[in-house]
Amino acid sequence: MKRSQLAREIVEILALTILIFLVVRFVVQSYRVDGPSMQPGLVTDQYVMVNKVNYLFHGPERGDVIVFHYPRDVTQNFIKRVIGLPGDTITTDRDTVTVNGKVLDEKAYISAPYNLAGQTWTVPANQYFVMGDNRPVSDDSRTWGFVPRDYIVGKAVLVFWPLNHIHFIDTHSDVYKDLPNK
Repeated sequence: MKRSQLAREIVEILALTILIFLVVRFVVQSYRVDGPSMQPGLVTDQYVMVNKVNYLFHGPERGDVIVFHYPRDVTQNFIKRVIGLPGDTITTDRDTVTVNGKVLDEKAYISAPYNLAGQTWTVPANQYFVMGDNRPVSDDSRTWGFVPRDYIVGKAVLVFWPLNHIHFIDTHSDVYKDLPNK
């Protein structure tokens, strides 16, 4: 009797462990930052926690830092900041980014203002315009276009490695609060 009870408890513990693992794996994912495109906020070899269920009921918001499948090679994942939502008009000149006619004050998170040339984009339905915070070196929507909604893995919410750099990732929502919607 005791042996069968022990076997049952072991099976229950294993089943519970597998269930917890699967739930956690569905909800969060880690992502290793690779490259300088999100400096100064995120640097190479930091690990971030990505909330994979954040966008089940609503889309990304301006300022969110997202992990997504690179549209030109979906085997690669990138991390960038959402600048434009579906329907937004984004305009750049050498030093500024304008969304729906309002110039963004991005001093709090970009390394340096930089754009190659003045351009204008209108974000299509179910797509997003993203940019890295290190504008002079970032490979982003300015060069390869928009990110489809179904390519988004999730919202980066926390730097958890290295331990001496643990912090929540700031969306700088105050930069975007007064933007008119399209």
